[in-house]
Formats: sequence, structure tokens, C-alpha cells
Amino acid sequence: MTNENIVESAGFAELGISGPLLKTTAGAGFDMPKPIQAGAIPPLLEGRDVLAVAQTGSGKTAAFSLPILTKIIALGTKRLPKTARALILAPTRELAVQIEETIRVLTKGLHVSTALVLGGVSRFSQVKKMAPGVDVLVATPGRLVDLVREGEVSLQETRWLVLDEADRMLDMGFIHDVKRLAKATHRDRQTALFSATMPEEIAALAEGIMKQPVRVEVAPQGTTAAEIKQSVVLARTKQKRKILSTMLADEAMRQVIVFARTKHGADRVTRDLERDGFEAAVIHGNKSQNARQKALNGFRDGSVRILVATDIAARGIDVPGISHVVNFDLPDEAESYVHRIGRTGRNGADGIAITLCDPTESAKLRQVEKIIRMKLPVAADHLDQPDPKPEPRAAMEPANDRNAPRADKRPQGQKPRGNGFGKKLFSGRPADDRPEGRKPSRPKRRGFGGRKPATRAA
Repeated sequence: MTNENIVESAGFAELGISGPLLKTTAGAGFDMPKPIQAGAIPPLLEGRDVLAVAQTGSGKTAAFSLPILTKIIALGTKRLPKTARALILAPTRELAVQIEETIRVLTKGLHVSTALVLGGVSRFSQVKKMAPGVDVLVATPGRLVDLVREGEVSLQETRWLVLDEADRMLDMGFIHDVKRLAKATHRDRQTALFSATMPEEIAALAEGIMKQPVRVEVAPQGTTAAEIKQSVVLARTKQKRKILSTMLADEAMRQVIVFARTKHGADRVTRDLERDGFEAAVIHGNKSQNARQKALNGFRDGSVRILVATDIAARGIDVPGISHVVNFDLPDEAESYVHRIGRTGRNGADGIAITLCDPTESAKLRQVEKIIRMKLPVAADHLDQPDPKPEPRAAMEPANDRNAPRADKRPQGQKPRGNGFGKKLFSGRPADDRPEGRKPSRPKRRGFGGRKPATRAA
């Protein structure tokens, strides 16, 4: 395995990108190649397998897309039904959508067809899109395995295979699906693996599906972008809500992603923000693809200022101009921290990453500092401050006051329904303050119809 460390780069033309693709690349705003692009494009154009490690937001998508598109354009537009010339696998739906959008921008007007195969959306539309065959297929492994097994997609003509964020696929249990899909592709395929981290398990996978790969590593694993200003705020869990609301009151936080550790936690953070007067959208694995895409589109077009997400979205959000990333919870896996904060400070822009750390998360914080090889500066310490008092409950109505008038919420002129039975039983009932999701308790029934069953004579 060859190692190449590239720190300087020439233009895309000098790297081998030519013809109409060079024009569309310039039109898309790709002026000078990033280091990972300068390191990966030449060996990919030579037909070599590439194992690349680079920071999140460093331009990996263009690094593997441009050389593959160059070769596909040279082949012409003739395609076989149900086939794909190139396959790009991504661990999450958001990342797959982002990759496909980037490729469509790079090939605008060049008659290059693309398709998305994702879970959580209509299978019929995906099968219909694949029927005539496509040039580039971007997919998540699970749904694609199903379509290949059912004969709706054939990978026999797939000569380029890319695994983006390969370490995340390992974490999400896709490793066996990836091996099945790789085995189904053309025998003489070219393979590329791209990721911001490269654990030993992924290196072993690479050895199994790649042929003498060139290793391109433009920065040590776990390196974060220098443009991101990182800090930690020490606070107890009960204090985090107030601290987050206080921070978000600052207008300098123009576009913010708040990361929570769990799906339930993301929903709770979103509800708390809305109660505190902030409009926020949420993305996590329990949301449908349409709901996730709607939230992401609102965040991208600026109609939503705050996006709350779990780690499933950490590698699939490529929105320019994100000013801040807030880690409401530290991730279980330290590598996820790198991908989280990589949503800001992209392509050379400045960004700020703030982590709220409870004392019980100190071990996770040490793991993060170990992987990024730096100690996070403490921006504020709230541990000596008292915990915020719980919010007062809503005032309760007088209980069991038969003389108190009952609130009548019927429209004017509408008569009460029923025979009036039970008015005394339910008058003056206190406000419902059950925890969310808890069902109301029912009175114990002493027999059919609520009557005490008659005692059978001996």
C-alpha cells in the first residue's frame, strides 16, 4: 500500500480533468483542488484503487466523483437495462442525497444519468428509475441489497465502486451487505474507500475488496479543521437547557446544529427549545425520509435557524454557512465528534463548536480529546451554580367543589349532550398533568356496568 501526503495542488486540468466536465466544475465553484482531491484524482484516473483518509468537509465527494465521471462520459450514453456503471454507497439517506445532488451539479447538461436507492421511500419509483439503466447509482446498502436480490437491479456492469464514510457503515452493521454488493459487481471493477477516520476493521475490509490500493492521507485520522474554534462548557444535565437557550439568544449564532445522543433526547431538546421561544426542526432515525428531507431543506434555505439531530445526520448534512455546532450531549463514540463539528468550518470557512459536558460525561470528553489530540479549552464552568428550579405546574381548579360553576366550552346555543349522568363525578377535576405518553388511569370496575356483583347464595 502506497502512502501519499499532498499539501499543495495544481488546477483540475493539471490533475487530468478535461473537456466539458472541466467547464461544469468551474461553473459549480470548484476553482482549485483541495488536498484530498489533488491526492486522489490522479491515481483514480490511472485506474488504481484508492484508500483515502481526510477531514470531514474537505471535499471527498468531488475527489471520487470527478475521475469516475470523466471515464463515464468517455463511454457514451449507451446503458443496459437495470444496470449502473458506477455505484456509490453511503451509510445514511442524508449523505446519499447530498452526494447525488453534488454529482448532478457537476454534470449539468452532460447527459449523465443518476439514481437514488434509499430505504424509507417508495420502492416503485426507484425500480422505475433503474429500469433503463443509469450511469451513477447512489444508494444505502440495505435497500440496494433487497433490489439486487429481487432482480430489480443488476451490478454485473458496475465497474466503479465507492464506499463513502466506510467506518460508519461498519458501525451501523452494513459490513456484510457491503461485501455482498462488492461481490456482485464486475470482476474488473475499480474501488475507492473514503472516510475521515480509518479504524483497523475498515483497513481489513479494504484489504479484502481492494487491489494494492494507494493510500492518500492528507491529515492524521481524527484531525479537525483548523478553522473550527472548539470549546467546552461544564454544566450539569439540568442546567443544559437554560445554557443552550441563553446561547441561542445571541444573534451571532445564525445557523446552528444541536446534536443529541439519542432520538428521544433530540425530541426533548426540540420541545424545550420551542417552549423557550425558538423555532427548531429535528432529524433522527425514527423520522420518515420525507420529514427528514423537509427539515433539512428548511434548514438549508434559512427558514429554520436551528436543526436538532442525532449522529445519523452528522455525516449527511452539507449546508454552507453553518456558524455553530452545539453538542448538547457527548457522543458514545469519540470519532462521531469529528464528524459532528465538521458540519461547520467547511471548505475553509470559519466555524464554532461548543460542547456541553456533564460530570458524568467526563470519560467521553477524555476520549474525544485523545482522538483529536488536543485539550478543549473551558469556555464556562457552571458546576458551582445551583440547578435551575423546576417550572411551576399549571394552577389547579378547586377540587370537588360542588358549588363552583363548571367552565362551559360549548359553542353558543349548543345544548349539552347526554342525560347529565356523572356531572357531579367529573365537576372540578384538576388539570391533567400526566407525563407525556402516560395513559389516564381508569376507575376499578366492580363488575359489569360498574355495579357490585350480587353475592351468590350458599
